[in-house]
Amino acid sequence: MGEVCESEIDCSKTARPAEAARYFLSGEEDWVRKTTGEKIKHHKLRGEWAELRFMAMAAEHGLQVTKPWGEMARYDFAVEYAGQFWRVQVKSTMFVDRGGYSCTVRGCRGPYVGDAFDFVAAYLIPEDLWYIIPAEKFRGQGSIALYPRLKKSKYGEFKEAWHLLREARVGMIQACVEGALSTQQSAFS
Repeated sequence: MGEVCESEIDCSKTARPAEAARYFLSGEEDWVRKTTGEKIKHHKLRGEWAELRFMAMAAEHGLQVTKPWGEMARYDFAVEYAGQFWRVQVKSTMFVDRGGYSCTVRGCRGPYVGDAFDFVAAYLIPEDLWYIIPAEKFRGQGSIALYPRLKKSKYGEFKEAWHLLREARVGMIQACVEGALSTQQSAFS
């Protein structure tokens, strides 16, 4: 089990989410500010903090949030609204680059491949701002550039786009397997 340093945040030990939550919600006035994450030096702790922020914001937007058990899922959360589920990967950044923010949207082995998740929720910590971006908009890329102050930016339409997590899937495939069942039944007779 990991541990959280009592006196400083830039510890090199990995913390468990519950320990991180206890630390961040301990009542210290410093940690109540919107830009709390900027003080968290250890990237794992900062990522856990961003996930807690995501859960709170999703709940404020009327979404149910489920965390998969263990570390093997290719997404961080399943978000449900009216019986519709979306897989969400949470990312956060403080890295300013050319007037915007660079946000890594890759795993430890490179850009995400295949159908790992449906949306990325990218949190710009200094701005206290979320982007809810469909995965197909950046598939195969290692990072994306987010420009919250530009009126016409590539991902501008996804700024605070929580409504996307409340929309129904388009193009759901439904099939009838009646013929297949009779074929399988005769195979077992």
